[in-house]
Amino acid sequence: MQTSQTTETLLIKTVKPIGFNADLPPTANGCVDILIGSDGLVLEVAAEIRPTAGVKVIEGNRCWLSPGWTDLHTHIWYGGTDISIKPEICGLSRGVTTLVDAGSAGEANFHGLRELIIDHAREDIFAFLNLGSIGLVACNRVSELTGLASVDIDRIAATVEANRDLIVGLKVRASGTITAGWDIAPVKLAKKLGRIFKLPIMVHVGEPLPLYDDVLRTLGEGDIITHCFNGKIGGSILEDEELYQLVEESQRRGIVLDVGHGGASFSFDVARAALSNKLLPDTISTDIHKRSMPGSVWDMSTTMSKLLSLGMPLEDVIAASSTTPRRVINRPHAEKLQSGIRANFTAFELNDSDLIVKDSKGIPSALKQVFDPRFTVLGAHFQEASRYQPAQATQRCTCGAHP
Repeated sequence: MQTSQTTETLLIKTVKPIGFNADLPPTANGCVDILIGSDGLVLEVAAEIRPTAGVKVIEGNRCWLSPGWTDLHTHIWYGGTDISIKPEICGLSRGVTTLVDAGSAGEANFHGLRELIIDHAREDIFAFLNLGSIGLVACNRVSELTGLASVDIDRIAATVEANRDLIVGLKVRASGTITAGWDIAPVKLAKKLGRIFKLPIMVHVGEPLPLYDDVLRTLGEGDIITHCFNGKIGGSILEDEELYQLVEESQRRGIVLDVGHGGASFSFDVARAALSNKLLPDTISTDIHKRSMPGSVWDMSTTMSKLLSLGMPLEDVIAASSTTPRRVINRPHAEKLQSGIRANFTAFELNDSDLIVKDSKGIPSALKQVFDPRFTVLGAHFQEASRYQPAQATQRCTCGAHP
């Protein structure tokens, strides 16, 4: 796989922009060329740019080019938790230019995530700080939120203030399997701290208690519900009409609905029902980690392909995977594809498919099309990219059992 960080000027030839809010130069085929300087800034966007000496030419071959994909829910504190993976496994090489770690680290070990992972990564990386001091050191084996003793408010405040450049919010796993009888209290505490720090909170919903309903009533504009289409009993919007209506109302008042696929938190049935009623997620994310990646998640492009196959429009899938999540964390992409912006792009093809994939409940479904990332450009860094697929993955069978 080709990768480069050079002082060369890059010329991306013949790509079709999608997801950019801009008036692009008129072209006969909808494609443009993009010239990027050795400092990683775009020099020119035009219908055709002729290469000159010293320019590295990257052939786009009429593939799509979008703002760089952003995965809002990942676990990449490799070595600091028992579930995290290395950023390079799920980042630029998979079409993702921005990774957001969703609470792997708490205040007691955030310095390790920063110094050992983020500072050395090629990707743009930000993080939600876990409300629990220990974070996900031993995920689902040792709870990070057993009671108030698990939370050190003064140290959380100090960690946030010392890392404002990287910390984009607070993370709470509001699940009965984590918080036992603590119910909604951790969410209320996180929300209070979020107001103090002027940061959003991301809340994992799933197994009660607390109830998904009570979480929504606690959150405000800009806060994030992750695992919004989970299929867990007591936490599924498909089984409860009042909850479904509350989700719709919450989205209207600015609460962000994030997919957060994960190993146990995405249902085809729930997502299909929501999309058929025009309830679209605001952001698409993987909740990728050591256990979910080889299971049902695979990677960002496969998760995007699932939402596209279920009926989410292409332009909405792109926005939910690039510009919207960056806006949610208050690190927005440049609005326009024009000279002067930092290069942050994902080039991809959209190919017909007969691939069988599964949701978190193990339910199979056949994709109609798949996003195939071809390369990423972040600043002056160019890298070829591809989709991850386990060896045991199958193509469409002919038994008629897989819709």
